[in-house]
Amino acid sequence: MPVSVPSSPTGKKMITVVVVGLGMVGLRVLEKLKEWESENTDSEVTFSLVAFGEEPYHAYNRVGLTQYFEHKTSSRLLLQPEEWYKDNNVQVHVGDQVTKVDTTLKTVESASGVQVAYDFLVFATGSDAFVPPIKGVKQTGVFVYRTIDDVRKITEYSQGRSGAAVIGGGLLGLEAAKVCVDLGLKTYVVERNPYCLSRQIDAEGAKLLHSEVEKLGVRIYCNTSTDDITGEEGSVNGLQISDLTTKVGEKLDVELVIVATGIKARDDIAKASGLDCHPRGGIFVNEFMITSSPDVFAVGECANFDNMTYGLIAPGYDMAEIAATHLCRRAASISVPSGAEGPIFKGADMSTKLKLLGVHVASFGDYFKPESECTPLTYRDPFAGVYKRLLFSKDGKKLIGGILVGDTTSYTKLVALSKSKRPLQQVPSDLILPPSKNNGQPADNDLPDDAVVCSCNNVTKLHIIKALKEKGCSSVGEVRSCTKAGSGCGGCVPVVTDIVNAEMKKMGKKVQNFVCEHFAYSRKELFDICKILEIRTFPELLKSHGKGNDGCEICKPCAGSIFASLWNEHVMDAKLAPLQDTNDRFLANIQRGGTYSVVPRIPAGEITPEKLAKIAEVGKKYGLYTKITGGQRIDLFGAAREDLPQIWEELVNAGFESGHAYGKSLRTVKSCVGSTWCRYGRRDSVGFAVAIEQRYKGIRSPHKLKGGVSGCVRECAEAQGKDFGLIATEKGYNIYVCGNGGATPKHAVLLANDVPENLAIKYLDRFLMYYISTADRLQRTARWLEKLEPEGGIEFLKSVIVDDKLGIAVELERQIQALVDTYFCEWTEAIKNPERREQFKQFVNTKETQPTIEFISERGQSRPADWEADVPPNSEKKKSPPISEFPWTKPENKSSLRWVKVGTVSDFPVEGGVTVKIGDTQIAVFHYKSMNKWYATQNMCPHKRAFVLSGGIIGETTSNGVSVPKVSCPNHKKNFSLEDGKCISDDQYKIATFEVKLFPVEGGSDEVHLLLPPTKDLDDVLGTTKNMVRAKETMVKTNGVASSAKSIRFSEEATKPIVIDINGPGPMMDEPQSPTLWEGIKKVITKTRSITLPRVRSILDVSSDISLSDPKQVIAGEYSSEYAVQYTEHWDGIRKTSKKRIEKSDLMMPKEEEVVLMELDDGCGGPCTDKKLEW
Repeated sequence: MPVSVPSSPTGKKMITVVVVGLGMVGLRVLEKLKEWESENTDSEVTFSLVAFGEEPYHAYNRVGLTQYFEHKTSSRLLLQPEEWYKDNNVQVHVGDQVTKVDTTLKTVESASGVQVAYDFLVFATGSDAFVPPIKGVKQTGVFVYRTIDDVRKITEYSQGRSGAAVIGGGLLGLEAAKVCVDLGLKTYVVERNPYCLSRQIDAEGAKLLHSEVEKLGVRIYCNTSTDDITGEEGSVNGLQISDLTTKVGEKLDVELVIVATGIKARDDIAKASGLDCHPRGGIFVNEFMITSSPDVFAVGECANFDNMTYGLIAPGYDMAEIAATHLCRRAASISVPSGAEGPIFKGADMSTKLKLLGVHVASFGDYFKPESECTPLTYRDPFAGVYKRLLFSKDGKKLIGGILVGDTTSYTKLVALSKSKRPLQQVPSDLILPPSKNNGQPADNDLPDDAVVCSCNNVTKLHIIKALKEKGCSSVGEVRSCTKAGSGCGGCVPVVTDIVNAEMKKMGKKVQNFVCEHFAYSRKELFDICKILEIRTFPELLKSHGKGNDGCEICKPCAGSIFASLWNEHVMDAKLAPLQDTNDRFLANIQRGGTYSVVPRIPAGEITPEKLAKIAEVGKKYGLYTKITGGQRIDLFGAAREDLPQIWEELVNAGFESGHAYGKSLRTVKSCVGSTWCRYGRRDSVGFAVAIEQRYKGIRSPHKLKGGVSGCVRECAEAQGKDFGLIATEKGYNIYVCGNGGATPKHAVLLANDVPENLAIKYLDRFLMYYISTADRLQRTARWLEKLEPEGGIEFLKSVIVDDKLGIAVELERQIQALVDTYFCEWTEAIKNPERREQFKQFVNTKETQPTIEFISERGQSRPADWEADVPPNSEKKKSPPISEFPWTKPENKSSLRWVKVGTVSDFPVEGGVTVKIGDTQIAVFHYKSMNKWYATQNMCPHKRAFVLSGGIIGETTSNGVSVPKVSCPNHKKNFSLEDGKCISDDQYKIATFEVKLFPVEGGSDEVHLLLPPTKDLDDVLGTTKNMVRAKETMVKTNGVASSAKSIRFSEEATKPIVIDINGPGPMMDEPQSPTLWEGIKKVITKTRSITLPRVRSILDVSSDISLSDPKQVIAGEYSSEYAVQYTEHWDGIRKTSKKRIEKSDLMMPKEEEVVLMELDDGCGGPCTDKKLEW
């Protein structure tokens, strides 16, 4: 099946280039060819590009393969979107392996029969995993670790299994071990060499690596051979190993084995075509990447240069660029003078930087150079888990190479210095000591221009400078797009950022620290503007100091926080509610599945038994998951939004207040028991912690705040890991500030020592208000202090807070006191206000409620089923269809659309969204008053199948000079256009949109109508029951063994239920072997009368002693026909015989408020729909 190559519409000579292998290196060849075309528009040639890939995916990031396990979305790993190939006229054949190359006729043929004639061909076929001939290696349960499909197979096979072994302790082996650990498997690594990563690090570094890895429960066997993969009935059941020195054997109890013992070049097609290949693998190439056939190139892992193949991505990229350069010159018949042939391949830099099993590891330069030829400098910190060994020339003027374990933050700079021809400008010790020990030497803007900043893409500092000066880039994002710096592993992004900022300053351009596209101000500047001009609303701020018709999900919460920090008004007020993220909007943290957490304040962790009992009562009553936090309070998870007012009413009546866990504000002040109980305590740490927490509760800040008070230097409250902490001394308290845990933990620093309590409060007042006034948006105190380093860091902060250097201490104290004096509990005020309580309804057009995620039982509590990470639900191909693929958008179906009333204008809040329920489908409706527009979309965000979009912030963004209205998903900030449903931040996702129209009502509020397809058509695609996350998608662990979860349901010993078949002319039922009596079931329901069902997520067992009488007295509900059938098949007590018609008059109707909860396991596909009885 020959493929026609398009002729050139410009009259230029068309050169056909076929790339065999569509991996990272193959794509780089294509990119470089297109780049040459765009830069040489006056050339007489143009390229027709054809690429073949054996895998069913376009080129993806193999370096990030481990990340696939986390999100399970192949599109997230793509190096270029599929549209890129179309836009650049690249013919791509994925899932179609080239099987034959004829270098004489210059043709290729694929497995599917595609034939293409070429002018030039590039082999980029990569490598296969090398699998040694170990006994038992062919059994089921043995895998390699190279591709996306490998990861998928390993993940699927691991279910229900408990142990795994990885043969090979190299880079790939340790990555594979990380996957096994994340799958919950007991993991072993078996390595023949004396230590792991023997090609990247030395024995001393490996010792630290082994220690850190084994902390994760991974057992490492080095100097060990694999003798036999044992099995039973063809499946793995163990691994027989033996020590190479002692010959002592051992059998590992595993059911899964991953072989990661190296790679072998894929040269079979090249060899069959007659190209010269190395006996041990690899296509021979010269320094121009040309093979033994002059029009055929080879690059990447399949190429053999100077009897060497290279398994890292950086050498592959170098080869791709060299091959593309010489191919273009050959194609264009460009002659070059002798000695100016252009780039040549001289071998590769084997520098590498990785994070393996949570441990940062790097090596660069000639890191194994003998000590007789260099001078090593070593740094060890066993407490921090850091090892560094740098090799210098004998005179200390040249950095030769190095090994880094535990801390690789200086890797990019060290690599650049090792490649630089300039003598070092600093003493060697400055390069190896941590920043705190070398007086904070300048970071990366002092690198030479020829320093390689991004090794993945071979981007130098000069490339970045030229992008700023010559191509008009003005941000890190623009530099990344222009140069690809930071688009590989991402490790160089901090360095790129430093260089961009430094160069922008040199060019006399202000480094932008704007909040967003709508405000050319920093958060600090906006805070001052609002304070001085007393601005209290967002429209006023936007009109006076912003641009555009509206803000966005960045500036709106920022402004809302500023208003709260200045004026302390209720965040649910009409003028402030549209500015709030979902957490603040509903005064609770949104959790998976759209439920919320309830966190009452427990100052300093001190609580009475009566209050503990009340929390227990509420948790049990509403079926909430309960957990004690590290901040010494109790979290209740799984509350439905509509239940929050009732829950908090009970808690407030019991004396609780809001814990503000949902806000960027003070969370907790942790304490030990202090002198009240502890024999070592110096002061009453509990009492002081209670006083501090009561003083600062509810105060909004740029980010969350946590405090701690310890009663002695034993520091049981961990005060030095908090934003502010106090440690009791004989004379008072030592005050520490700007510490935090989290992703980047930092120890707090001493602000003042031996301070009495009253003065400590003054210092804290000043500190907190100064932070609130000057920090950037979402900036923790630790990062804020780092940004104060140019002014002097902690010494500067001391001068402001303790010495009042700026003369603002009194004003800071006044501001914070104003916030203390105007404090109110937000939940207490919310439950008093009927209008605010209305905002918590699930749907505005019905009183019904509907679960949006299935719950499972785990360790005696209920929790939501696991998300299937990053997989849109609208397609079997795991990708959300374009809008045109929704059935009702097709021209032939337009006639079925009709206008459906969903409420009146007064039902819908302005500048925000609410949800309406149509059949089984949830639709988000937005009244965008500032733009005088109405919008409607599906309520389900396809990213995680969460029904939450109506709670997202609406705003606008500008694209090509056009304003685009958008909604930001509350969960992960995916932004969707309200006009066409396209995801602005991730083009793999789209949502359905619907037309909204207002119908005037004389003398009343206008009616709001949506243009919708028939309800069945809507439910078939967007129905909640169809799309909600199910228990069967969840893995739970029992005794360390992973298995599929079961949803919470009735006991199988319960009285057999009735099945309603809605497919027939009327409700039908199976005549049960034992009729179900409503009066008996009602006894169970009465026990939980006050609970808003179906939000109870606990097992309801129908008592076995219920008497059975009249078969007409049945519980009826609405079920989809799909689930009715599955339900029938699952329960063996139900028979499909003797069906009869049930009339309404035959049924004893329960009272309207009495609802029966029926949650079934995955045998019926999930919970059946819970409805009030309706006919």
